[in-house]
Formats: sequence, structure tokens, C-alpha cells
Amino acid sequence: MNREEIEKKLLKEGSRVVPIRWEDRRLSLLDQRLLPSSETWTTYDDPDKVAHAITSMVVRGAPAIGITAAFGMVLAAFGLKGQPIETFKVNWLVLAKRMLEARPTAVNLRWAVHRLQAIVTSGNYRDVSRLARRLEQEALAIWYEDIMANITMGKHGQALLPAGAGILTHCNAGALATGGYGTALGVLRAAVSAGKGIRIFADETRPWLQGSRLTAWELLQDGIPVTIVIDSAAGYLMRKGDIEAVIVGADRIAANGDVANKIGTYGVAELARANGIPFYVAAPTSTIDLDTPSGETIPVEERAPGEVTSFAGHPVAASGAAALNPVFDITPNDLVTAIITEKGIIRPPYRESLYAILT
Repeated sequence: MNREEIEKKLLKEGSRVVPIRWEDRRLSLLDQRLLPSSETWTTYDDPDKVAHAITSMVVRGAPAIGITAAFGMVLAAFGLKGQPIETFKVNWLVLAKRMLEARPTAVNLRWAVHRLQAIVTSGNYRDVSRLARRLEQEALAIWYEDIMANITMGKHGQALLPAGAGILTHCNAGALATGGYGTALGVLRAAVSAGKGIRIFADETRPWLQGSRLTAWELLQDGIPVTIVIDSAAGYLMRKGDIEAVIVGADRIAANGDVANKIGTYGVAELARANGIPFYVAAPTSTIDLDTPSGETIPVEERAPGEVTSFAGHPVAASGAAALNPVFDITPNDLVTAIITEKGIIRPPYRESLYAILT
């Protein structure tokens, strides 16, 4: 499996947006901070710079972060390949620890790095060059598996959406947040491909505007109409009858079905319940963390206040005002109608159903 084959598969499924490139053992990322005004690619050959790209939001979205981290650790392997195997392992694991610290909430990062780490620590390899090539194969497999999981997820999830329905999505859980197809947006893509004539509404998603900048951009790239709404309009549209279902992605799903996702998700879920609207979460099984018992133990990342008080370098708030900037919130499991995965639709009680599908 290589980049050309992956992109060919995505085009066949109707997705023209691929945020990651792996060519000549160098990683390139589409800088999502600059979309939609500029499509700028940055190339990386150093794992610490890849970790910084994750931290600084060049790439975002739990599955995309996991794939990027995997390739970052492949870069680490090729950078260390002149060392004896035991020295290599020690130094590679140090770099892996730094990669794991890049974003604390998205569990896919930890999942992907640990998957490569198991290969490094297995003791099956005495030749560093061979081990590096094996890690490269594993990262490519993680990328391809994500795409295939999202395509399958889309087919499962679109069956839940009525023809002609208005669907609200929050943040960006599409091609840009994954290997190139999407979780929540993958379900919407599949519904469009099935001819359901759905109407898509995208919350703007402050403070980074992932909905208005990224979700709208990538849907339009694929010729899919979308309407942007301000975050605080969600309840109004639900009460009017314009919204018949909500679908979002996830950065981590706890063992009891609590969901960590972009800040504002919890409020949208409460509004959906108040208006009798189903609230769906679409995520690969790699986002489910059975080691986290509930949302109360999921670390919620907080970023710089300046992301709230300014945008694109321009102040948008009163000078001297304090600001809080939690990046995620936790949606309790009793607000989640169903979780859409590549293995099927999961319904309450989540503690039992999540364990059943993963064990």
C-alpha cells in the first residue's frame, strides 16, 4: 500500500481531500490553520517537528493525529537507523514519549504510537534498517485501515439518516480530521452518495472555526452543498424543525460511552435531547478507550487564551479581558443515541455494548 493507491481509493469513494502525504520517506501535511484562504503544504523529516505540528494544530482530528504521529515515529526510526539496535530502542522510545505528549485528549495518538512501540519492543528485529522499514509498513497500514474503517462506518451510519433530513454537525470530523474520508462527514458523504438528498448544517465551531473553515471547505471540494450557522443558532434551528439529526465525531470515547469531542458538543447534545432529536457519534473503534472508565477521567486540554481573544492574529475582544479556552467537553452517555463504528451501530447500555464489540 502506498500514497497513490490510497488516494485512488478515496477518489473512488468521492473524497478529493487528503490531508497527509508520505513520499520518499518524508511526511507532508496540509496546514489546516490556513484553510480555506491558502492550501499550504509543509514537509517534515524530524519527529519533534511533527509533534510540534500536532500541538500547533497544523493537523487536527483524532484519527489524523494518530496517523501523523505514526509517520512521525517512522521518521524517528530512519533518523536513528545507524545506531546499534539496543541504543536505537532507547532513543526511539524517548522520542515516542515526546510524541505522546503532543495532544493529551485524542486517544488515537496514544493508540498509534503504542502500536508501533509494540513492534520496536517485541525483540523480533536485530537489524535497525529492517525494523525501520517494518514501522513504515505499519504506519501505512494504520492510514489505510483508517480510510477503510471510515468508508464502512459511513455505510452503516447513513442508514440512520432519513431522506431529505436536515443534519447538523459540529467541528470537523471529515477528510481533514482523518486519513482522507471522515467519520461524521463520512456518514454524510455516504448519505449523499445514496441519493438521500440530506441538507447539511455546519456549526462554525469557535474559536478555531473548524466548521466554517474546514467542514464547509472540504464538502464544497466534493461538490456537497452545506450551510454554515453560528454555534448559538443550533437550538433555534432545532426548534424550527430544520434539524432532524445531529452527528459528530469524537476524540475519545470512555468505556461507559461518555464522549470527549470539540468544545460545544455537550451543549448541542443537550439541545438535541430537549428537542427530541437523535444525537449520533461516529468514530472508529480505535477512538474507544476501555481503559478510561468514564468521561470524568478524560484529560481536557486547555489552550492559550489568545485563541479566544484574537483570530488570525487580529484582536477580537476587549483589551485586558481574561479568557478561558477549554478545547473539548464531555458529553454524557445518556445524551448519545448511538455510536457509529466500522463494526456496526452501538447502542445503550454502552458499558456492555462497547466491551462486546471490542473484546
